[in-house]
Amino acid sequence: MKSENKDKKFEDYLILVRDFTNKILIPNEEILEEQGMVGKEIMLKIKELGLFGISIPEKYGGLGFDMEEQVLLTFEFTRASSVYRSRFSTTIGLCSQALLDFGTTKQKENILPSMARGDLVGAFALTEPNAGSDANAIETTAIKENDNYVLNGTKKYITNAPYADIFLVMAKTDNSFKGSKGISSFLVDAKLPGIQVGKIPKLLGQRGSAPTDINFTDCVVPSDSLLGGQEGGGLKPALRGINHARLHVAATCVGQAQRLIEEAIKFAKSRNQFNMPISEMPSIQNMLADSFTEMVAAKAMTLEAARNFDKGEIPEVEISAAKYFASEMVTRVADNSVQIMGGAGFIDDNVITRFYRDTRLFRLYEGTSQIQQRNIARKIIKVFDD
Repeated sequence: MKSENKDKKFEDYLILVRDFTNKILIPNEEILEEQGMVGKEIMLKIKELGLFGISIPEKYGGLGFDMEEQVLLTFEFTRASSVYRSRFSTTIGLCSQALLDFGTTKQKENILPSMARGDLVGAFALTEPNAGSDANAIETTAIKENDNYVLNGTKKYITNAPYADIFLVMAKTDNSFKGSKGISSFLVDAKLPGIQVGKIPKLLGQRGSAPTDINFTDCVVPSDSLLGGQEGGGLKPALRGINHARLHVAATCVGQAQRLIEEAIKFAKSRNQFNMPISEMPSIQNMLADSFTEMVAAKAMTLEAARNFDKGEIPEVEISAAKYFASEMVTRVADNSVQIMGGAGFIDDNVITRFYRDTRLFRLYEGTSQIQQRNIARKIIKVFDD
């Protein structure tokens, strides 16, 4: 049970994040869109607020919030452009959590405090040209040579690669094993020779995020970079980070939906047709009601999965269900919001149009909707087999 002091600490921080979102992040969205990047001043404020450390324990300099608290915070800061979140999401989820559960004591002590401060940005390097949903198919190799490993291969769609100080890289260390048994994870210094980060591609949405390629060519990595100090961890570290990140994505979809509904209501109240605001028309009210209802359902699913996460065992099925439902939900909310705007919603100079583009990604990354369906079905079918 949480102490009153811990509850007060979180409530105070939640208010700070809410104010930061309203006063700093949202007012600067248009500048973010125009510049195609999160400005240095905003990044400094994000670091100072401690957002890089929300999931990292206090013993490593983080804020030590549990998953329910992380989700509640995510609901707040993702009412602003989700591009802001992309700059610290790979650190708080995919990278730090794999390191927390699978890293050596030395690796955790050397890396996590810098991650918590935002001084060391992590990027999660799993996806490849021929390995996406089928992560077992990765082709990047890490060959042992004396007291080093030599990395060769290409990673694709790696968020924050241009800004990263460290890559969590999954590579084959033993090709004699089928599946994931021969896969190991490495904490790779982004400044090492033999690493080339590609150009930031043109994106449909999420402009300002940076999902680029990384090419490793005879990149010599010290043996102490091997996560956990031993080969053959398989995809367990990756899945630890992915499950954490999937729940954050579900929460992000809720935050984005909240903002879309707010903006749709503002427009509907200001737009007059037939001598009345369109917000008084039943057809418009129906779309708003459907959007709100689905958002509330996704919010409840996400919070329930977070609470079960905090009980100790990772609720993979609930996380997949929350991510699947929430990501599908937010695209329907975005579509309803554009429909409410009518022709104005097709002009690319407003919040709703931007969110319409941005939210489409959520059904694709951290496991597509189809992969979530597959995961959910296989797990629940297995229950009846046991």
